[in-house]
Amino acid sequence: MIVILKNNPDQEQLNNLINWLKTMGMEVNISKGTTQTVVGLVGDTSKIDMDLIAALDIVEDVKRVQEPYKKANRKFHPEDTVIKVGDTQIGGGNLTIIAGPCSVESEEQVCTIAKLVKDAGATMLRGGAFKPRTSPYSFQGLGEEGLNLLREAREQTGLPIVTEIMKAEDIDLFDDIDVLQVGARNMQNFDLLKVLGSTDKPILLKRGMMATYQELLMSAEYIMSEGDPNVILCERGIRTFETQTRNTLDVSAVPVLRKLSHLPIILDPSHSGGKRDLVAPLSMASVAAGADGLEIEVHNHPEKALSDGPQAMLPDAFATLVENLHTLHEAMGKMKPIN
Repeated sequence: MIVILKNNPDQEQLNNLINWLKTMGMEVNISKGTTQTVVGLVGDTSKIDMDLIAALDIVEDVKRVQEPYKKANRKFHPEDTVIKVGDTQIGGGNLTIIAGPCSVESEEQVCTIAKLVKDAGATMLRGGAFKPRTSPYSFQGLGEEGLNLLREAREQTGLPIVTEIMKAEDIDLFDDIDVLQVGARNMQNFDLLKVLGSTDKPILLKRGMMATYQELLMSAEYIMSEGDPNVILCERGIRTFETQTRNTLDVSAVPVLRKLSHLPIILDPSHSGGKRDLVAPLSMASVAAGADGLEIEVHNHPEKALSDGPQAMLPDAFATLVENLHTLHEAMGKMKPIN
């Protein structure tokens, strides 16, 4: 249930309303926007008299929310969420470019690529220390050593780190990592999501390859229900019948999720297309659709990469892409909305 308040509600009346709702066993969430304030109720609202609340002087309207996700729901939080990461942010009109190698392979490799992507305009560094691979014989990552190499790359460039966590019991290893990524295979690892929700870190949550929008938002709800509101939704391509791409990029995820949720949305064109020459057009399509950012794989020697070399962009091509993306993003910001 949500209670929409009139402009400039009397604070004493609002406090009385909140206290009464809490005595009814409700969890109360206040969202203050530029034009309205929304009081969101989580719990068994069947015993709440909507007409009684609607009759209060400070109340504009009362609505029941049918969707099972509450905290991730735009109805509870009408304005877009903006997540601060270091000296930058995700959302709020900012175009976030997360770039780097699929896997951390060595200090020279990750630090060299970090400097190259920063010079090209990347705002965050991605890199896998722990790698979930389909084959048990594939490179699984350097583990804790890889995290240390990412920290060294951050020290040299100042770029915040984005890297994947696979197990709840590893949480202490990621204590100073800037953004924790949940991979597609772990989107419904609910024990991991609950542990991540007990932190206050930004969590980049990737959509499962067969997951619906509601299932993605319910996974975000697991994190948020534990107390962490800093969730970033990531569309990374879904599995379809098509064989010409690694996955199928669902560009419609941007407008659909934007309507359903207030959380920022980024897209992963590298895992979607699975081919280097597809990354640029898929990136441009994502920005045109209104994405808040992109996560792009870049490698200076992709032919030698220990994982996902065929989809990694070369640094020079990445630099040109970033320039084009900012031009497109600026142009999109000047366009009139179509209702």
